Amino acid sequence: MHTATLKHLLAPTLLSLAMFAGVTQAAEALRPPQGYFAPVDKFKTGDSGQGCEAIPTPYTGALQFRSKYEGSDKARSTLNRESEKAFRDATADITAIERGTSKQVMQFMRDGRPEQLDCTLSWLTAWAKADALMSKDFNHTGKSMRKWALGSMASAYIRLKFSDSRPLAAHPQEAQLIEAWFSQMADQVVSDWDNLPLDNTNNHSYWAAWSVMATSVATNRRDLFDWAVKEFKVGANQVDAQGFLPNELKRQQRALAYHNYALPPLAMIASFAQVNGVDLRQENNAALKRLGERVLTGAKDPEAFEKKNGKEQDMTDLKVDSKFAWLEPYCSLYTCTPDVLKRKRQMQPFKTFRLGGDLTRVYDPVNEKGKGS
Repeated sequence: MHTATLKHLLAPTLLSLAMFAGVTQAAEALRPPQGYFAPVDKFKTGDSGQGCEAIPTPYTGALQFRSKYEGSDKARSTLNRESEKAFRDATADITAIERGTSKQVMQFMRDGRPEQLDCTLSWLTAWAKADALMSKDFNHTGKSMRKWALGSMASAYIRLKFSDSRPLAAHPQEAQLIEAWFSQMADQVVSDWDNLPLDNTNNHSYWAAWSVMATSVATNRRDLFDWAVKEFKVGANQVDAQGFLPNELKRQQRALAYHNYALPPLAMIASFAQVNGVDLRQENNAALKRLGERVLTGAKDPEAFEKKNGKEQDMTDLKVDSKFAWLEPYCSLYTCTPDVLKRKRQMQPFKTFRLGGDLTRVYDPVNEKGKGS
């Protein structure tokens, strides 16, 4: 048989195999980094004496909040104490469910008490049933709260969903309800933050993308995953050759702090993308690595930032260890120098509710356990 004839006969079969492979690849479930599969440490019984705190009142009102920078100029860098208090008061229940969910999940992953899990699920299902945080009446601060809250809750929930202990197996109805709510909220976050002009694309957009990435994995939605990757690329391509973000440099004395604040969502997105076959490490000539190095250098000596925008930098946030939680996913993506690893060890464990809790437990569990956390 001629080779040409053989190729002709085999072509439909090869096409079918290629199509089947494509379907298989497309259907592959999204997953988080390996550390999220960790089992519960132990399963304790008996009364812990803690009980379940009252469910924060589901927030169903308009997402119209005062900004803590109200009255500031366009740099948005001067705190307004009065408006900050008004903002804290108005958003207290939202912050309570963010912090509470993260705390409860961390406790459950450590102690395995059924009541800890029940408490978390009762909080989340109450908010899901109320369609909380879904208002279409919002301002910039309001839509910011929505994406922060979604990122906090979805990234804590992922620990429960993917743990090898399978704690959600006995709670299919609650899981379905919670995931449907997350999914609906993520659609709104995409609507809130999609295709902004580059001048208006800053750390807020990166945090929105992180919330959507966490939700994509929690709900196995490839469209959300793709949107988060798209937004990461927008962010990475804003990083200049020296590792600066032009829109964060506008924040005057808080420019360095906001560069640091831009890193957690970007590093987490890249880490989640990596385990799902999308390598973002080299985007814009390794922009994420360049940004990280610029911030680490700035944290030691902010002179480069001060020369860049002419303002003495406020170093308050840079003295808070948890603000460097991005080092965990970052050092899983790139080879961190011994000096950086030493700094990371000194600051561990990294716990931040906006990224779902204890990141050291996920990315560097040997050192997390070594610190007795």
